[in-house]
Amino acid sequence: MYQIIGGDGQEYGPITDLELRKWISEGRLNAQSLAKAEGDAEFHPLSAFPEFADAFATATHAPGYSASFTAPADWANRDYELDIGGCLSRGWDLFKNNAGILLGCSVLYFLIILAVSFVLGMILNVILLAIVPKEAMESAAFKIGFDILFRVVSALVFGPLIGGVYYVFIKIMRGQDIGVGGLFIGFSKAFPQLFLGYLVFTMVMGLCMVPYNIIETSRMAPLLAQMQHGATPEQMQTILPELWSVLAGSLPLLLACMIPMAYLLTNLQFSLPLIIDREMDFWTAIKWSWKITHKHWFTVFGLVLIIGLINIAGALLCCVGFLFTFAITTAAFVFAYETIFGESRRT
Repeated sequence: MYQIIGGDGQEYGPITDLELRKWISEGRLNAQSLAKAEGDAEFHPLSAFPEFADAFATATHAPGYSASFTAPADWANRDYELDIGGCLSRGWDLFKNNAGILLGCSVLYFLIILAVSFVLGMILNVILLAIVPKEAMESAAFKIGFDILFRVVSALVFGPLIGGVYYVFIKIMRGQDIGVGGLFIGFSKAFPQLFLGYLVFTMVMGLCMVPYNIIETSRMAPLLAQMQHGATPEQMQTILPELWSVLAGSLPLLLACMIPMAYLLTNLQFSLPLIIDREMDFWTAIKWSWKITHKHWFTVFGLVLIIGLINIAGALLCCVGFLFTFAITTAAFVFAYETIFGESRRT
């Protein structure tokens, strides 16, 4: 009989050697997975057990196999305990041990995001300038419409790309070999579903902020434009108090927009990992993410909030720090995903 440590860092067992061999053959365990035999004092990599050498030599599993023990049908009947500190600690450890691949993946991801955003923004602006009167482009309706159009078109790239980020981090968390090229697997493995899943996520974000954006574009933007175009000191004395008044007056509206956005986005957090890892269609992934997150919504929200604050702190460090915090917090997030949706565990 054996005890094993799963991809979520939890201990499982006892299991028989036949069960362990079966999991190896299915790709659920690899040579780096930790285990100990009955009577052993410490855990060791499975590669140190000579009795399983032949199992690794013959292990085969289908491309894109999801290294998971639990069928979705079981999730509704299970509970989970999400340790925020534990996720962050394990995320940090995963980053330390795999800094090259995780940081490289993060840097490449953001370089592509920036390049696509720049090129796409220019293309859309050129097209719209040719068909929309210039004065109309200053209106709040146009700016909100442009934002929605940008979100729809960019989702064609951003959805599969963030799915690839999760894929790489999940595989590394589970001790499986993968290179930076795994970042692009979303385009071949689950392109339509990742596009639709990300589109739902980003549209929820955009639509929740529409009331505040109307105020921002109709009242704040003209004042900021006057400041940028070299307002005189006398004009600044009028503009600054008015701008401050608009900012202060819009804070309650901003809060009113952010509350439903935070609620909805927390519920959707795990939909993209479920699509790329479990090969779910986007709607099934959204439903499961919503249903399981609701069991401990405030805990999941706490994790998302802390991750956001860490990334904001990283962005304040000349923006370069954000690349490191993104890799660390994404590692922490996939540990949370594994705890909730991954390998079977005691409830």
